[in-house]
Amino acid sequence: MWQPEHEYRSFVSDNRRWAGFEHRPGDILVCTPPKNGTTWMQTVVTTLLFPEGAPGPVFEVSPWIDARFEPVDVVQERLDAQTHRRHIKTHTPADGIPHWDDASYIVVGRDGRDACMSFLNHMRNMQPELMGRLAGSAMAEGIVPAGPPPPVEDEHAFFAWYLASGTQLDHVASWWPYHDRPNVLFVHYDDMKADLDGEMRRVSAFLDIPVDESRWADQVASCTFAGMKARAEEIADFESHFVGGADTFLYKGTNGRWRDVLTADELAAYDDAVARAMPAECAAWMAGRTEAVPAA
Repeated sequence: MWQPEHEYRSFVSDNRRWAGFEHRPGDILVCTPPKNGTTWMQTVVTTLLFPEGAPGPVFEVSPWIDARFEPVDVVQERLDAQTHRRHIKTHTPADGIPHWDDASYIVVGRDGRDACMSFLNHMRNMQPELMGRLAGSAMAEGIVPAGPPPPVEDEHAFFAWYLASGTQLDHVASWWPYHDRPNVLFVHYDDMKADLDGEMRRVSAFLDIPVDESRWADQVASCTFAGMKARAEEIADFESHFVGGADTFLYKGTNGRWRDVLTADELAAYDDAVARAMPAECAAWMAGRTEAVPAA
């Protein structure tokens, strides 16, 4: 049975849940830090796999296997019952999940400062009842908090916590050694915003899914930020997890909000943290200079 090189366990997720996953050739893994375009990429892959309509909401078709929201046996049974090509979401770094040569890994990244602003909104709006339930079950399973909860009341305190947690930087850095493997595709959030059509074509080519030009414009439109908001019920039951539902989870999708928030000292601290966490090419890619990774 597979054992992780490194364990990543928290109130929200537990990478040991991968141990019971039964891999099939062709499986697709969407691998991202939080708030880097995870749901966006899951929706893109779902749309590519099911141009005539998915067999269920995106979050059910493409489950987050690490998440502790429901028993792992329930998630595994759902995956086992799928007869189509499967895709799974994970926020776990590369050293915490299985690797197969006949699986496809899509790594999505974003400038860490933009991700932080989105993550702050995300954490501020998690349903309190859900968080309480997760905390209680985690303690029952012996999961010890890595530190104090994120200080969501203050943007500057949250940014300091975000850097200290290493969630964004460690995740992106963990995948960088894999960026030139033929079964790994790096996709940047900024490129999806700038040219969704082009990035969806890259993903379809990587996954060897033919493009049907007669449907393509509608497929791309359905994966824009506005398109996803308009069909939120086809993506997930957001109300069960977030105060405000889809309006909160699919918040703005914008970049640069940190420019009016972070101080010069905080920006310098961010630059130092990036330099310590990853090589210069990886940092350049995460910052949006995506020529650091050759186009697939």
